[in-house]
Amino acid sequence: MIDLFDTLSQAVAGQFGFALVASFTWGVLSIILSPCHLTSIPLVLGYISKQNEASGRRSALLALTFSIGILASIAVIGIITASMGRLMGDVGVWGIWLTAMLLIVFGLYLMDIISLNWLGGRMPKIERAGHGGAMLLGLVFGIGLGPCTLAFLAPILASVYNIANESMMKAVLMISAFGMGHTAVIVVGGSMSTVIIRFTKWTEDKATPVYVRRVLGLLVVVGGIYYLYNLYR
Repeated sequence: MIDLFDTLSQAVAGQFGFALVASFTWGVLSIILSPCHLTSIPLVLGYISKQNEASGRRSALLALTFSIGILASIAVIGIITASMGRLMGDVGVWGIWLTAMLLIVFGLYLMDIISLNWLGGRMPKIERAGHGGAMLLGLVFGIGLGPCTLAFLAPILASVYNIANESMMKAVLMISAFGMGHTAVIVVGGSMSTVIIRFTKWTEDKATPVYVRRVLGLLVVVGGIYYLYNLYR
């Protein structure tokens, strides 16, 4: 892991073309190598599985909206915490608790253990939440991901500070490449919901989608517990 980090850090600091590829690759690995980021996959899969329409294109767009919400939240948190003189992305204990509770509550909902219709008819149902719900879910989830994401972003930021003196456009492209790699994994993962739906239709077993959703819910709950464990270990 350390060798991989050093290799990619050197690539990011190298020739600009290779730096862009390395930045994109590091964005992909920031999801794959991070347990807290991997939680986003079952979370977005569970959300999409609750939507009434889940075609391949719609699933990908919902996953993209979710990931944009995450990136937007992380960007805002990074700017705010840095301006306050705190470690960039450090949202404190309450931010982690908020994200953990979101994961646990939504996971229990996917497992059909609790209901989210607390406000009756005034609260829009998850099944009709669409892109607005995906964006909101991503924004809240991104709060807890701030420290984790910005830790992976550190070698990119170090190079971006130097590149910005030469060209602001190149600096923006470097950050964008990381964001695209980071987003791509979530979009691909979210698109898998279509495969799951087609499989459950092929089996003609009405219980299968319920079991799949409950497994996804369990993974989301485990992710929330992991956040709390990581906070106090």
